[in-house]
Amino acid sequence: MKKLFSLFLLAGLAAPAFADEVKVAVAANFTAPMQKIAAEFEKDTGHKALVSTGATGAFYAQIKNGAPFEVFLSADDETPAKLEAEGAGVKGSRFTYAIGKLVLWSAKPGFVDAKGEVLKKGDYAKLSLANPKTAPYGAAGVEVLKKLGVFDAVQPKIVQGENISQAFQFVSTGNAELGFVALSQVWQDGALKSGSAWIVPQADYAPIRQDAILLANGAGKPAAEALLKYLQGDKAKAVIKSYGYEF
Repeated sequence: MKKLFSLFLLAGLAAPAFADEVKVAVAANFTAPMQKIAAEFEKDTGHKALVSTGATGAFYAQIKNGAPFEVFLSADDETPAKLEAEGAGVKGSRFTYAIGKLVLWSAKPGFVDAKGEVLKKGDYAKLSLANPKTAPYGAAGVEVLKKLGVFDAVQPKIVQGENISQAFQFVSTGNAELGFVALSQVWQDGALKSGSAWIVPQADYAPIRQDAILLANGAGKPAAEALLKYLQGDKAKAVIKSYGYEF
């Protein structure tokens, strides 16, 4: 019995040795679902995900300049493909973890109509948008404005956020009456959390395919590989879907 107890004690002491940390760069639109997934990932595997969020373009520059990220969850599919081609990403590790949706949102109930006609009426002072040069959701917003033929008219009203989180913040604090944000920021479990919104039809902008990739720093590291596998599992997919993403 004493010997058996000792074995259990040793096993308990040894268990944490297999747990590790993984440094993850996460596109700002995926902040809320990633926080939930990271918590479940740690519970289920023992590995801890150290999450940094920001604009995809900014992360690309940081990774190229030697930032120690091991996994990258991008807001597009082009940036991970580029990193793979340039040797900064592990070949064959790339996959689409979510397809994002763009929404025109206002913190004010009833302000944004169900067809986005508010954009044409122009009865607002500020329209929030993420930097289209570094944030795919910002680029999608510009694409929609041009397709609707209102880009030139509304351009003087645009307030630009560094990333989609800041674009959302401008609207949520009232610094802009409305703005293009990620559906995941205002949607949960099949419903709008607050305010009013127009979910932009997919036909009005190129699909926002969000790819994940194992970076060169994460090659051969169990925690990094485990996280990418976990993202493709049913538990993570259920969280991702609850925030309005598709696959």
